[in-house]
Amino acid sequence: MNEKRLLRTGLIGTLVTGPCCFTPALVVLFGIVGLSALVGWLDYVLFPALGIFIALTLYAVWRQQRRRAPDETSRA
Repeated sequence: MNEKRLLRTGLIGTLVTGPCCFTPALVVLFGIVGLSALVGWLDYVLFPALGIFIALTLYAVWRQQRRRAPDETSRA
């Protein structure tokens, strides 16, 4: 997968999942829609998803840094 695409996917996933973990946005939305019975299971899904997206973002940044490192050393 392309490094830019990995980074974009990780950042978008983190930005979408993060506020849902730490604010009651999803709880209110589920209550409005009538799915409030599922609110108890949100932590089992959102926290691992946030962790995966953060790890994906860090991996993409690491791959970009690793790819740039040989280019910078060859110029010196």
